[in-house]
Formats: sequence, structure tokens, C-alpha cells
Amino acid sequence: MPFGEQPAYLRVASDLREKIVNGALPPHTRLPSQARIREEYGVSDTVALEARKVLMAEGLVEGRSGSGTYVRERPVPRRIARSGYRPGAGASPFRQEQTADGARGTWESRSEQEDAGPEVAERLGIEPGDRVMRTRYLFREGGEPMMISTSWEPLAVTGRTPVMLPEEGPLGGCGVVDRMAAIDVVVDNVAEEVGARPGLAEELLALGGVPGHVVIVIGRTYYASGRAVETAEVVVPADRYRIAYHLPVR
Repeated sequence: MPFGEQPAYLRVASDLREKIVNGALPPHTRLPSQARIREEYGVSDTVALEARKVLMAEGLVEGRSGSGTYVRERPVPRRIARSGYRPGAGASPFRQEQTADGARGTWESRSEQEDAGPEVAERLGIEPGDRVMRTRYLFREGGEPMMISTSWEPLAVTGRTPVMLPEEGPLGGCGVVDRMAAIDVVVDNVAEEVGARPGLAEELLALGGVPGHVVIVIGRTYYASGRAVETAEVVVPADRYRIAYHLPVR
């Protein structure tokens, strides 16, 4: 194949994608059948099938049992604001950030103790098998699932203290910085790493996504004098949201 020449199935997928984007194939329109694609583009059944698979993997079309393949409604991406800790607000960073950005954020959570796995142990700088408090969150905007998060805190830091359960007690829901300050642990740094991957089945089920959809993954860790005191993985559907950072200039 000459350099720069696309395979036939990608050329067909590109043309169909353009028709979807420019409105020639609007949402809820049935995608041309495999036979129609074969005839219109002069390609084989295999090429036509692979082109349809590409559009489905990209989330542009969806199959409906016994009916065919249809163009999906394309959501307008909304912003999830991330601006770091702002002292004195008396609320969690999530609530601070989303309120400032005009969103109506709520969440539900569940905490339980577990042994740290190798990846969590490495991020927290502890040994695999050390006890941690794991908290799972489902965040909503106006009632619609917008992101899920799982956080881990070493019980060597918070165990047997009033802030052992992140969402309970006098500082429940106040965020890592304020909770740690209550037990004389001063958080002085936070690191975030942003990536993307296909969503796991359970993640997409919770977020209302389609199998194969890509999610944005934010790995976040809070530090106090170089010691990790909380680490989390935040998962956001990439087709519906963009991550907007507001960082102060020092």
C-alpha cells in the first residue's frame, strides 16, 4: 500500500462520518445498509461491514436489535471545572468547582475498608496489603450521571480518627484538605495525571454510556510533606464532557 493511502474501509467510514457531521445523515436516521454501502462505494461486503464497525466504535451510530444501525444523537460537550483547592468555602472541592461553573452537582458515595492492591499501594507509597479506606462516588449534574470516582486513603493516616470515613462525621463531605487539617496533616501538594481509555462495562453502565466509548481518566494524589494521604481515579465520559482547568499564576 503506498504511503498515505487509506484502506478502503477507512475511506468509506470517513465519507459516512462527514455526512453525519454535516447533517446529511441527521440523528436517528438509519445508516445505509451493508448492501447499499457496497453498491454505492463499489466495495466488498467485508469493507462495508468494517466501515460500519468503525462508526460504531466511534460512538457515531448504534445498532438497534431487529431494526438496523442508526445515527446517534451527538451530545454537546459540557465542562467539568477543576481549579484546585480554595480554602474557607466549607464544602467539597467538587461542589465548589461545579457551583462556580454554574452546574448543579450532587453525589452519592459508599466507603469500606480493604487491602491495598499493588497499583494503589504504589501510588500511596505503602505496602500491598496495607489497609486503606476505599470510597466510591457517583457524581451527578442536574440528576444526570457525569463522573465516577474511587478514592483510597491509608488507614495508617486516618484510622481511628474522626475523619476515617470521608463522607461521615463532622467534616463529612468537606474534602481531603480540610479533613486532613482536622487531624493535623497539612496537605501542601496535589498531582493530577490525565489520560483516556475505553470505558469498562460497569463504568459505562453507571454513566449511561455505550460499550466501546472512551472515558477520560484523571489520576489524582494529595500529598502532605511528600507523603501521599489520598489517591483517586476519576472517570468521565469523553463524548459528553471536557475537563477545564483554572490554575492560579503564582
